[in-house]
Amino acid sequence: MPQPRRNQVSLQDTCYYHCVSRCVRRSFLCGQDPYTGKSYEHRRGWVEKRLLRLTDVFAISVCAFAVMSNHTHVVLCVEHQQAEGWNTRTVLERWHTLYNGTSLTQRYCQPEEYDLMPKAERLRVELLAETYRQRLMDISWFMRALNEPIARMANREDGCTGRFWEGRFKSQALLDEQALLSCMAYVDLNPIRANIARTPETSDYTSIQLRIKAALNGQQPQPLKRFRTDEDNGDTLPCHLNDYLEVVEFTGRAQRLDKSGHISDATPDLMTRLGISITNWLTLTQGFEYQFGCRVGTLTSLRRCQNHHEAARIRGSGNARRLFAA
Repeated sequence: MPQPRRNQVSLQDTCYYHCVSRCVRRSFLCGQDPYTGKSYEHRRGWVEKRLLRLTDVFAISVCAFAVMSNHTHVVLCVEHQQAEGWNTRTVLERWHTLYNGTSLTQRYCQPEEYDLMPKAERLRVELLAETYRQRLMDISWFMRALNEPIARMANREDGCTGRFWEGRFKSQALLDEQALLSCMAYVDLNPIRANIARTPETSDYTSIQLRIKAALNGQQPQPLKRFRTDEDNGDTLPCHLNDYLEVVEFTGRAQRLDKSGHISDATPDLMTRLGISITNWLTLTQGFEYQFGCRVGTLTSLRRCQNHHEAARIRGSGNARRLFAA
């Protein structure tokens, strides 16, 4: 039975989450339908554009994404400290880029109207802004703001009504660096596993393609959460971009050629640091979504989360013991 979203998302456990949205009946509604030959490929561009736009509104960063023919993967990071630093006007202006708000919130954002508002009305707006602040760092609201407009656009194009996405998106909490980086590689390699791309740089509508294009110019893509650099002291992903790209390239080659047992002495430095063997890394990135339940991490991380939630058991402990270092 699916768990309530409030039990799956806990910022006390982690700020990183893997979310999956699937089209109804897993139909090819975002790509090339192999059965009818009809192309919906342009809709994948809709999803990517909308996803990256939302990073300018929400206090949520995108670590990785892949827009497939009948589902999407995103790895998100909730930037709660960023949201807490916004003043009331900033919260309202961000909210108004997606939703109308109320007449009071609209007046609050107009200097000439703000000066005329009674103190009681300002207080009402400030209380409402706190609700908006919480929504702007809420994964469910982020996925809603991503999926609902795409569904409306697709239904309008098809001249129909009804569901475009399945009712619930799936989410997994990524409790530690091992879980985060293996999940990102799993997401970035989705097109290669599906045999719709040969290399990461030709994987359209993925974060890995954006990162590689930017890296060729010595940059990192602005809409995505940054990897660590020697100059960075702030909140970044827990490795250098070059290390991550090497791991993705190696993993992709091993998966395509099915030679996971022939390059055991070529383990990248990142995997050595994380304590994940080549065989286990390939197992994780071939079927990450199905190895665990709604929380992913080492056995130590899962036990800490279990104690925090006072749960009888947390699904995935066996795979955590088998695939991750302690």
